[in-house]
Amino acid sequence: MSTARTPQHLLRLLVSCRKISAQVTNPATDSIIAMASSSEQEFVSHYRTNLNRFPRSQNYWDARIASRVGEKLGFRLKEIGVSFVEIDIHEELSRPHHHRKLVIPLFDSVKKTGVSVSGTDKLQF
Repeated sequence: MSTARTPQHLLRLLVSCRKISAQVTNPATDSIIAMASSSEQEFVSHYRTNLNRFPRSQNYWDARIASRVGEKLGFRLKEIGVSFVEIDIHEELSRPHHHRKLVIPLFDSVKKTGVSVSGTDKLQF
C-alpha cells in the first residue's frame, strides 16, 4: 500500500508581466496562511517608474523585486511559526524560462529568512 505524502504548506507563485505574488497555502483546507506581492505599497513607486518609462518595458518586476517579495513572505511565515514549505516542481518547471530565472531569487530569499523550501534543488540553471 502506497501512501502519498501531502505537503504541510505549499508555496505557489502567481506570475505575470505586471506583478509577482507568492502564497503559502494549507493543501488540506486550501486556505492561504501567508502571502506577499509586488503590488504592495512598498513597490508602488518602482511600478510607477517602470510604467512611465520610455521605451516601455514588458516586465514591471525583476529579480530584485522578487527577492524582496520572498524576504517579506519569509518573515511573515516565521512570524506565524512556519519553518517548512514545499513548491510544486511540475508547476515551476512548466513556467517560461525567463520567468523561472527571475523567481529563483524569491526562493533564495525565503530560505535566507530561515524557512526551508523543498523542491528548489530540482530547478537547474
